[in-house]
Amino acid sequence: MKRNTYDLPRLLAELDPHAELAQRHLWLIHVIAWVRAARPSTEAAVERVRLLLDALEADPDAAARLQLWWQHCINTVDITTLLADFGFAPRTAFFSEVTERLRYKLLPHTPETIDASELFVLALHDDFDVRWLQALDEPLLLRLSALLQPEGSAGAGFWQHALLGAITYCAGQILSTGFAPELRLRMSEEIRDAQPFHALIHDVESLRVEVVHGLRTPDRLEQAEARLRERLDACRAAVGSVYAHFASEGISVGLVFRLRQLRTRIVRVRQLLDCLLSERPQVEAARLLAGFVSVGRDRHSLRALYDANSSLLAAKITERSAETGDHYITRTPREYLGMVRRAAGGGLVMSFTTLIKLALHALALSAFWGGFIAGVNYAISFVLIQLLHFTVATKQPAMTAPAMAAKLKDLEASNAVEEFVDEVANLTRSQVAAILGNVLVVAPAALGLSLLCLRFWGHAPLDATHAMQTLDSLSLLGPSVLFAAFTGVLLYASSILGGWAENWFVLRRMDSAIRYNPSITQLLGRKRAQRWSDFLRQNISGFTSNISLGFMLGLTPAIAGFFGLGLEVRHVTLSSGQIGVATASLGLGVLHLSAFWWAVAMLPFNGALNVLVSFSLAFRTALRAHNVTGKERSRIYAAIRHRLRTRPLSFFAP
Repeated sequence: MKRNTYDLPRLLAELDPHAELAQRHLWLIHVIAWVRAARPSTEAAVERVRLLLDALEADPDAAARLQLWWQHCINTVDITTLLADFGFAPRTAFFSEVTERLRYKLLPHTPETIDASELFVLALHDDFDVRWLQALDEPLLLRLSALLQPEGSAGAGFWQHALLGAITYCAGQILSTGFAPELRLRMSEEIRDAQPFHALIHDVESLRVEVVHGLRTPDRLEQAEARLRERLDACRAAVGSVYAHFASEGISVGLVFRLRQLRTRIVRVRQLLDCLLSERPQVEAARLLAGFVSVGRDRHSLRALYDANSSLLAAKITERSAETGDHYITRTPREYLGMVRRAAGGGLVMSFTTLIKLALHALALSAFWGGFIAGVNYAISFVLIQLLHFTVATKQPAMTAPAMAAKLKDLEASNAVEEFVDEVANLTRSQVAAILGNVLVVAPAALGLSLLCLRFWGHAPLDATHAMQTLDSLSLLGPSVLFAAFTGVLLYASSILGGWAENWFVLRRMDSAIRYNPSITQLLGRKRAQRWSDFLRQNISGFTSNISLGFMLGLTPAIAGFFGLGLEVRHVTLSSGQIGVATASLGLGVLHLSAFWWAVAMLPFNGALNVLVSFSLAFRTALRAHNVTGKERSRIYAAIRHRLRTRPLSFFAP
């Protein structure tokens, strides 16, 4: 950062109330930069403010120029944008706000502005500014106030009128958002009947009359303030009732964004009321401005926007996944054997998938269309496995992670962590059973199908050269470990898409539309429409995750190849099937090839990385959605390590 070269005499000399707008604002920016130069010492920064006030009080000419500068400032700059709008999106839409923040980050700002928000960001933008503003004591603030607006001056009531104007503006924004149909219709019926937003503007105007009227009495002012605060509480309760409807009616980022904007506006009105009616207005004003510094930093942060508005959406998406994922966790020997049988069925289907994938190479399609057809093959196979109630091992972790995290909602209970570790053991056993069921069936099934091709058509699906290339590509000595971890990311992404699709389905009430829409019922009939509605409601998440995973597995190598990345996917079940097909082409002699054994050695790592990466990503998302803190996570990890030391077999044997 460029070192500040300004000193106090130079700053006072450059104070020119008749300068151009930009120069007047640059003087303010330079003064604050001079105070900030005392960093990291807050005491030194406060002392610099004191030195500035001492110099101004000792120089009547400089004090007069400062007062005239302040009059020009308040007459030209719109402070309402700072008090009422600072920190809020200009439009109540999430993606519009993303674009706006990108503009703030990429484009420079100018001090030639009448927008107090823009000037504030240029002048006060450092975390240190929060500390020294909060450290200013009341006597110092009173001296500053007296210098800017002497008692009896024309601008003495400026702050009061500015606060009233900002409160009125915020109330209008609250009213507008509170009447929006997507929010109003999600409020509880009793709150809609109470009409909490209707009288908000009336209560604000009542307060304005009591504040500015010369004959006001303290009792009437207190009553007006109390009514407004009660009205704000009612509005906030109305906003809270919307959250209760998300579970049944779905949620969107845009909806969460509007709700957070509305709740923050209500808080802003309370802050402005504190400043307006405080017996120490200068102290409250300094505290408000210090808070604005933090707001301004968050205002430009894309991460802060994402964190503030995505946690509730993540919670709902993971809850949707949790409903499905809980079925994949086995807890009894009977359920364990059932998982092995379902995984064996999935492995059998995947053996056909593997052969079809290799047969598609004979079409010699371009990279994109080859990847697209491969994606169709995978997607159809995954959906077929879903409809047959079979399972693919690597599809489970990203679905089971939210179900696991849901067990952590009440960590205060004495046995909560121990019960969670039990679920971890149950999940690990389930994964072992599923992977064994897939791998132990898909490899011999693919081998058997390849031998049938050799018998009936006279040649195996792969010739010897391509079989060796397949084994080499699956070797533990190559980059397959990296590819297996990347495949875990794709598995996680497909589960998130599945949760999002189900949330969208519920949000748009598509099940109700299919069930009752006149055009659809006329086409399908009422009973069939009802069956379709129930079927899609139960399976939309699985369809989306399976189809998206299929196309990601098929198209990722083609798209990566276009950019020269050479990125491949390594799905443990498909890799096992490919080894089976290659073995049929090479015969018993394959047992003497090191390439075969290196490919087989890769399978445990392939399965482990597919599972661990997808599970860990989904689990972290679920932990964040449930607001599990770092301290609580440490307790969980310590308990899991203790179980591994004391009862390691519980993670493998039912």
